[in-house]
Amino acid sequence: MIYYYALIAIVLFALCGWFLSFITKHYSHVDSMWSLFFAITAYVTAIFMQDLSFRACLVLFAVTLWSLRLSIFLTWRNWGKEDHRYDTIRKNNEPYFWLKSLYIVFAFQALLAWIISYPLFAAISSTAALNWLDLAGVLLFVLGLYWEVVADLQLTRFRASAGHQTQVLNTGLWRYSRHPNYFGECLIWWGFALLAASSASYWVWVSPLLMTFLLLKVSGVSLMEQTIHSRRPGYAEYVKNTNAFIPGIPKRAEK
Repeated sequence: MIYYYALIAIVLFALCGWFLSFITKHYSHVDSMWSLFFAITAYVTAIFMQDLSFRACLVLFAVTLWSLRLSIFLTWRNWGKEDHRYDTIRKNNEPYFWLKSLYIVFAFQALLAWIISYPLFAAISSTAALNWLDLAGVLLFVLGLYWEVVADLQLTRFRASAGHQTQVLNTGLWRYSRHPNYFGECLIWWGFALLAASSASYWVWVSPLLMTFLLLKVSGVSLMEQTIHSRRPGYAEYVKNTNAFIPGIPKRAEK
């Protein structure tokens, strides 16, 4: 029942985002809301727990750190402009996109986030003793967060440099993976699943599998690489030498 209370809270938050779109005429702020949907599930679950275990406190700390960092970063990155993805969605769904956006953009992402957030609910509500899977989950989360944060910082600095608008970032973590930030995000969710493994629910594994699929085939790698070749002429060569997702040694030494 608690898990469904979290859905109600997430839907109400999504409605706030929908109303905000009336004022701003933009929809990119749903990206900033995305990670906060998961924090809502975590905190709604914690509110209904009589006692919080050490595992629950770990998960609350981890999801707070991850969700606030990502939300703040995306808010800063998208400030004052609309992501081209939402311009495309808007053009493909006129007329009355202001109404259609309620379910195409906000309700869809709210429901998806609620489904993916199940390991957070399972981990926080679990009363099982800590075990080696929890330690593995923490280590995987830390590694994933580090990988994601460093990759985002490296890309931000690269884009801020003059003359890099049409060039390809192939140094730092981006030398080993074309999408190291997405790889870091994937590790984070496998870490949450390991922290929830003590609940003995098979549903906790649906979340990282679904997130991995989304990052690879839907909103992550696949979507990003549909148009990047036209904007960055050197990307084709980069593709030949660099793994798309899982980091690996470049196939050929860079010049």
